[in-house]
Amino acid sequence: MPIDPSAPITITAFDWVPPFAKGQVRDLRVRWALEEVGQSYAVRLLPQGDQKHEPHRALQPFGQVPTFEHDGLTLFESGAIVQHIAERWDGLFPTDPAARARAIEWMFAALNTVEPPLTDYAIATLFEADKPWSKPRLPAVKARINERFGELALRLGDRAWLDGDVFTAGDLLMVAVLRMHEASDLLDPYPTLAAHVARGTARPAFQRALDAQMAGFTGSPPPHIAAWLEQQKQLEGAAQ
Repeated sequence: MPIDPSAPITITAFDWVPPFAKGQVRDLRVRWALEEVGQSYAVRLLPQGDQKHEPHRALQPFGQVPTFEHDGLTLFESGAIVQHIAERWDGLFPTDPAARARAIEWMFAALNTVEPPLTDYAIATLFEADKPWSKPRLPAVKARINERFGELALRLGDRAWLDGDVFTAGDLLMVAVLRMHEASDLLDPYPTLAAHVARGTARPAFQRALDAQMAGFTGSPPPHIAAWLEQQKQLEGAAQ
């Protein structure tokens, strides 16, 4: 569905992020869910830094995006928002109660079991790459990722989706998590997981959500982040 400034649903997103974060900010998960259930939405774009100030803190106490506002309800945390969307509109939860419970199970698995080591990898390779502890901890982080990926691949098997032939909110969040480091080689040893990601990102709803997020990056970095980016460039140059 197209972004509609008059839509009853409003989400928040950034107007600028570093290049490595484009296509990865968690409002993409909410946009994708809304696209899957056929709901238009408005977007309130925040310059970097504004998320840490009022009035956004009143919506998101941790100063992050996205938030979701609809019919007097305000939510934060992308997983909670996706679950609400799946419960409110048809398209992301099966009608069978047991299958619905399994979809929720996979949502929690994506966010609580698979995503944490991938976040650790991002910290070690991006956000704290210049710290003396980052390089030594990478082998342990990769080992945890490989353990989780191997377990997930074993359970997925040759199924199209996590619970069979039907795409659910569990698949949406798992695909979103697995593609966090799509430019790396982390998924290379797990072709069935790579195929799962490919199936998810080939969905028209995902493509519309991604295009919408990318089109919103029209702002500029604040001075302190611009300085940090320049420092990262210098570090990369010194490593070459």
